[in-house]
Amino acid sequence: MGIDVKKLREDFKEPYDLVSTSDGATLFLRKWESKSSSNKAVLILHGITAYSGPYEMFGKAISKVGFTAVGLDLRGHGLSDGIRGDYPSKERLISDLVETISFLRKKYSTLLILGHSLGVLTALITKRNSNEKIDGLILLSAGKTFNPGVYKNPSVLQKLKILISSIFFPSKPVINYYREGISGLDDPLFNFKYTLRFMRLASVQDLDFSEEIECPVILGVGEHDEIFSVESAQSLLDEIPCEDKTFFIMAGAKHAVEFTEEVFEEIKSWLSAKFS
Repeated sequence: MGIDVKKLREDFKEPYDLVSTSDGATLFLRKWESKSSSNKAVLILHGITAYSGPYEMFGKAISKVGFTAVGLDLRGHGLSDGIRGDYPSKERLISDLVETISFLRKKYSTLLILGHSLGVLTALITKRNSNEKIDGLILLSAGKTFNPGVYKNPSVLQKLKILISSIFFPSKPVINYYREGISGLDDPLFNFKYTLRFMRLASVQDLDFSEEIECPVILGVGEHDEIFSVESAQSLLDEIPCEDKTFFIMAGAKHAVEFTEEVFEEIKSWLSAKFS
């Protein structure tokens, strides 16, 4: 049974905004507002399979320190329009991200991006392509290379089926996304099937680091992250061309970070130092 995204949006009772894209789609922005009026915001970009809802622990923690947290559901995810688990092209992804930033810039004078996992790639893509000022980047649970054995290679037959489908039915999700310890299995808004063109949208190797990033960057990784080692995360940060960058390890945390007050303390201190 398909998901009636439009009805779910209409029934949603918490604060949110909608972005109308240049190609006529609607993107959903979940909001966690600061108790006091704030002109500062943090845009949260989610990881693969997920959407903004599971980042409530991030959003509430951020709202308590004087920022409005705004979680974007990527096209084809959560309460945004689009075929589940698909993206028409990398150009459309870039346009969606850039148009979201332009929408938020009209509301907030200070705007940061927090990216988790896949969201780290989309955060860096956004920073590279947006003409709007982005004041800081918070990057969590990402690295330069995957830990060995995290993902199983598909068989020759599976690869052939995926390739044929991508040629004749490019918008049909046929790749099952699975790894040990994956979360969200009981949530119908999670995606666990993707198109080949979605899976090819972005990788660390494709990122453009030719220009200096002129805003502060903080990158954190879980001590027990199943996908990226601490060394891999540090290597990624080393490649980011930025003079003001900070690295930290989230004690006891795995890839799907349980965003406790203890974990948030490092980010809270960084936000206070840079933006108070």
